[in-house]
Amino acid sequence: MGMDEKIEGGHATTYWHILEDGRVQCDVCPRECKLHEGQRGLCFVRACQDNEIVLTTYGRSSGFCIDPIEKKPLNHFLPGTPVLSFGTAGCNLACKFCQNWDISKSRETDTLADQASPGKIARVAGELGCRSVAYTYNDPVIFMEYAIDIAQACREKDIKSVAVTAGYISAGPREEFFSYMDAANVDLKAFTDDFYWKLTGGHLQPVLETLEYIKHETDVWLELTTLLIPGKNDSEQELQEMTQWVVDKLGPDVPMHFTAFHPEWKMMNIPPTPPITLTRARKIALASGVRYVYTGNVHDKEGESTYCHQCHNRLIGRDWYVLSDWNLDEQGCCNRCGTRCAGLFEPQPGKWGPRRQPVYLQTYA
Repeated sequence: MGMDEKIEGGHATTYWHILEDGRVQCDVCPRECKLHEGQRGLCFVRACQDNEIVLTTYGRSSGFCIDPIEKKPLNHFLPGTPVLSFGTAGCNLACKFCQNWDISKSRETDTLADQASPGKIARVAGELGCRSVAYTYNDPVIFMEYAIDIAQACREKDIKSVAVTAGYISAGPREEFFSYMDAANVDLKAFTDDFYWKLTGGHLQPVLETLEYIKHETDVWLELTTLLIPGKNDSEQELQEMTQWVVDKLGPDVPMHFTAFHPEWKMMNIPPTPPITLTRARKIALASGVRYVYTGNVHDKEGESTYCHQCHNRLIGRDWYVLSDWNLDEQGCCNRCGTRCAGLFEPQPGKWGPRRQPVYLQTYA
C-alpha cells in the first residue's frame, strides 16, 4: 500500500469512502486499496490525504510525443492521423512483462517532468494538427480526473480522446471515465484468471465487464490488444475461447491485435514471440468470426492491413505505420462490393506516416 508519508498538493477525487476502522478505501478499481493517512495505493499516485483520496499526479506528465494513431494500436479510428500521446506515472496492475515499467512502476517525482494544464494540452494538440489525444504509456484510469479534464478541453476544439488501458476499473468510475472517451484500445492480456493473478496481480472478470460495458453501453470505438507470451497465453485452446467470447459478447466488428512479446522487466527469461505464433492467432480469430484481426510488433504487411470481410478486398494497406492502399469510399465502404467497414473514417486517410515527434510543452506559451 505504500509507506506513510506527508502528502501535499493532491488533487481532490470522488471515488472513495471512509471505513469503520478509520481507513479510507479507494473505489476507482477492483483493488479497493484501504489506506491510512499518508499511505498510497498500489498504483502509487492515489493517496490518503486529510481523510480523503487525492490524485498526486494531476497536471504532470512523463512526456509528450506525436505518434501515428496506428501505434496505439487503433486501425479503424481516423487512419493515418497524428495523435498527441502522453502518460503520467504509476499503474494499478503489476504486470511482470510490462513494456513501460520505467513509467508505470516509477515514483512520480522521478518521472514527471512536463507540467501542463488540460487547456494547454488541448491547445497545443490543435496547433500541432493532432486529431486526437491519447492517454497512454501508463493506465489512464488511475489519473482519470486529469484525463477527463483534458478530454473536456479537447472536445471544445473537436479533438478526440483515446484511452489506452487495461480496463481494470470499477463500475461507477468506468461509467464516468468512458463517457469522455471517443476511442479505446483495451489490453485483454489473456483469457484465464490464473494468468491475470500470477502475472498481473489482477483478475480477468473486471476486464471482461469493462469490455462489455464499452461495447454495449457507450459510443466509444473499441479495439483489443493481446500480447502473446510464449507458453503463457498463446495456446490454441485459450485463443479459441478468447476469440469466440469476443464474437459472442462484443460482436464480430471489434478489431483484435495480437502483438509480439519481447523480454522485459521481470520476464527476461522468456523468449520473444515467434512470428508464426501471431499468424496462427490471427487465423484462429478469423475462423472464430472476428472480422478484423492484426499482428503487431513484427513486420507483416498482410497482418497489418485491413480487408473487407465480405469480398476480401484490401481496404487499407499498411507497411509498419505507412499507409499504402486506400480502397474505402467516402462513406467508409469497400469500393469493390460496397460493404461497410466498421470504424471511424474520413473521406481521405491522414498523411502523418510513421513519424514519432517528441513535444516539449514548456516551449509553448
